[in-house]
Amino acid sequence: GQLPTWLQGILLRNGPGMHTVGDTKYNHWFDGLALLHSFTFKNGEVYYRSKYLRSDTYNCNIEANRIVVSEFGTMAYPDPCKNIFAKAFSYLSHTIPEFTDNCLINIMKTGDDFYATSETNFIRKINPQTLETLEKVDYSKYIAVNVATSHPHYDSAGNTLNMGTSIVDKGKTKYIMFKIPPSVPEKEKKKSCFKHMEVVCSIPSRSLLYYHSFGITENYIIFVEQPFKLDIVKMATAYIRGVNWASCLAYHKEEKTWFHFIDRKTKKEVSTKFYTDAMVIFHHINAYEQDGHIIFDIIAYADNSLYDMFYLKNLTKDFEEKNKLTSVPTCKRFVVPLQYDKDAEVGSNLVTFPSTATAVKEKDGSIYCQPEILCKGIELPRINYDYNGKNYNYIFATEVQWRPVPTKIVKFNIQTEEMLHWEEDHCWPSEPVFVPSPDAREEDDGVVLTCVVVSDPKEAPFLLVLDAKTFKELGRAKVHVEMHLDLHGIFIPEKDLKTETE
Repeated sequence: GQLPTWLQGILLRNGPGMHTVGDTKYNHWFDGLALLHSFTFKNGEVYYRSKYLRSDTYNCNIEANRIVVSEFGTMAYPDPCKNIFAKAFSYLSHTIPEFTDNCLINIMKTGDDFYATSETNFIRKINPQTLETLEKVDYSKYIAVNVATSHPHYDSAGNTLNMGTSIVDKGKTKYIMFKIPPSVPEKEKKKSCFKHMEVVCSIPSRSLLYYHSFGITENYIIFVEQPFKLDIVKMATAYIRGVNWASCLAYHKEEKTWFHFIDRKTKKEVSTKFYTDAMVIFHHINAYEQDGHIIFDIIAYADNSLYDMFYLKNLTKDFEEKNKLTSVPTCKRFVVPLQYDKDAEVGSNLVTFPSTATAVKEKDGSIYCQPEILCKGIELPRINYDYNGKNYNYIFATEVQWRPVPTKIVKFNIQTEEMLHWEEDHCWPSEPVFVPSPDAREEDDGVVLTCVVVSDPKEAPFLLVLDAKTFKELGRAKVHVEMHLDLHGIFIPEKDLKTETE
């Protein structure tokens, strides 16, 4: 095919790539050692490269020729040859775990730099052109967080915003919103922007819970407190009990899901208590404000079966036939009235906005929200990020239905409910990334990029380029190596790449 001449830059993606070290195997697909890969677009041609992230975790494992660093679904034990004293010592040292720096989930931009991220307090700087692994950054050296999401947001000033959990702070767990500036003041050129990180606000927590992303509008930060919890006592004793940390995570379907809205200017939380039924969410799609309401779209599940699907013991050759999600991902839109008549009757719906979503006033003054269902069976959602925090029309995503592995790429029009698809036999596409054209007038002016893994051994994997408007194929670049199924990534336009001095 033919690529648009304006498409110049790098699609950089991240995901688990190595699941066996020596004679040892990871238990879970999400534990594998991070493998970065990139597609560089230059003058109508595409160049591919891939490289393992040279994390401390990777180096220790490779040197020992076995898994020696624990991951979320795999607990690593010391060498059986070590003596009893060394064994006792390493048991003790695992109570508050030293987390892994195997940053395998996403790529984050901070100023002019790019970092591989996961959900611990470590991120690794990388060179997007060579995929070399550079310095390791520990968030906890700058602010009190033990874990952080791998789905940050970026504001118009170029700041990176993220949520983290502070477990040890004065014995109370809280969620912290923090901001990393894009650059440092001129007189402090030698310092890193992490030294200028600041806590935007904190949310006291009912318990230690798992969350993967958050939402943002022009004036508010949206944090969903879901009843998907980590038991800290179980976590501290997991090593001794011979179980992984993932087994310390439990979904409490009888509990509520609470919504927190933090005013970005005052840094204070909206005092009204908003809640909905129990659900599990990994990905926020977008959020915006309209007529005194916050509208936010998420992908929700009725249980936590998704994580269990990807234990490697389930990933057999008949994986697709055997494994079915017990809860199909559902794209939900919540409409939350921030301004409403305080004297409204108990039981009345406070949404004054055309939507089937409701927000009903309860006796105690709290507000029970029920969503509008936009569509079902999509995951790994992306939007035109220029519309982040604004009213928007299009979601680009993978379609999963009852299978945990995506088989189609879709474009969903929220207004008309029209869905465009791309699919081909034996093809497993990855998260679609939207790249706007330089002179874009409309939200879907641009292309959609996805890497496609092929389950037919006779066919090569490829990068697919679709016209975002029509969803017609513009071109594909075949890669004659084994390509891994990745998770997330970003497109870096040529202008955002530092010119490396030779």
